[in-house]
Order: sequence, then structure tokens, then C-alpha cells
Amino acid sequence: MRDRPPVPIKAAVRRTTLAVDVVVLSPRTDALAVLLIRAPASARERWSLPWDAPQPGEGLEDAAARIANAALGAAPAYFEQVGALSDGRRHPGDADVSVGIAALSPAGVGLPIEDAEWFPLASLPALAPRHRTIVDRAAAVVRQRVDQSPLAFRLLAPTFTLSDLQGVYELLLGRRLHKASFRRALQASYLVEPTDEWRSEGRGRPAQLFRYAPKKRRGARRGVRFDLFTE
Repeated sequence: MRDRPPVPIKAAVRRTTLAVDVVVLSPRTDALAVLLIRAPASARERWSLPWDAPQPGEGLEDAAARIANAALGAAPAYFEQVGALSDGRRHPGDADVSVGIAALSPAGVGLPIEDAEWFPLASLPALAPRHRTIVDRAAAVVRQRVDQSPLAFRLLAPTFTLSDLQGVYELLLGRRLHKASFRRALQASYLVEPTDEWRSEGRGRPAQLFRYAPKKRRGARRGVRFDLFTE
């Protein structure tokens, strides 16, 4: 009778630690800014993204909303998962796996905690390597979505000028847009409709206010091809 191979000993199961890391982006003083939290004095970097482990029974987006609410005092206008990272890049909490979440917050939302601060995306302080990767992914995903969904309108008041709208698009895309071409493209896409309200802006003539158009008016049109008319 042939000897049977030995039964492998069951390996000990190591519990994987999971972190939800939230990149909150917001237009602040002519720059797209990222919300950062001051890290404990013992940390290697002074700042980090808002993050935490999900609570028992809590979904990823629910965890992201809770984490963002704790720093902002309000729910962000938009959430999107930008990927899970389990590489060797260091996480400030030594989490094995990070789930990156991109979130958008309008400019008027304040900061309820002292240890939170906005930093321009183009000049962030040193972050843990994994957090830096998540920030880069979040910015790339948001810029890819601008042509596909009305993200810019989530960062504006219900009524706005076309200059306000163009400014937000430029911040999200990270480049200047040609004014006349931008407005022609908006008209062709039916993304906005005029209101009967006007707003005075300095010494010039008042600017008309617009609002995001209902879907039924846009029909099958998807958005604006911004790559066609950079300045």
C-alpha cells in the first residue's frame, strides 16, 4: 500500500487590517485643495488624509461619509472609490489594505476641527507614501469623470455665473479653458439653463445666473469635450 502524503498543517490565519482613506477635494482660493488632518506628534509625517477602519457592519461609502463628516461637519457632495492598495507602501496606521475614496466638497463648507486644514493639490506637504498615491489616483479619477458626469455642478451653489462654472472646471481639469469655446460647448450640450436672476460683479455689467439643466432637457447628450478647446 502506497504511503499517503502528510496532511498539511493549517496555517494560522492573520487578520488583515483595512483602512478607508478619504481624499476630499474642494475649490479654495483659486486652487483645487485637499483636506488633511494633523497627525500625532509621534508620526513620521505631520499631515495625513482623513482615514479610519470601517466599523462592524459598516459599508465602505458609509465609512467614508462618517470619516469626512468628522472633519468637515457636512457630508461631501460626491463619493467614488478610486481603488484598493495592498502594496508595500507605508500607511500612517500600518494598514495592510487601503481603500481610497475620492470626495468633493463645495467651497463654502468649513472645518469644524482645529487639526484639519486645506492644502493646494499642487503643493501638498509630505504624506505617507500610500496616502500620496491615493491622492494622485483620486485627482486622476475626478479629472477623467469631468467629461462624463456633472461633477463641477456639485461644487457650486444652485445658481451660478458661467464664469463661476468655468473656474470650477478649470480647477478640476488642472488647465485653462478658452472662454468663448467653453460657452459655445455649454450651449450645445444643454448642461445649463438661464434664470431671471443677475449678479453684480465689480464695475462691469451684472452677470446672469444659470442653473444645472434637468436631464430631460439634455436628452442623450453626455457632456462637454474639454480636450477640444484648451486655452
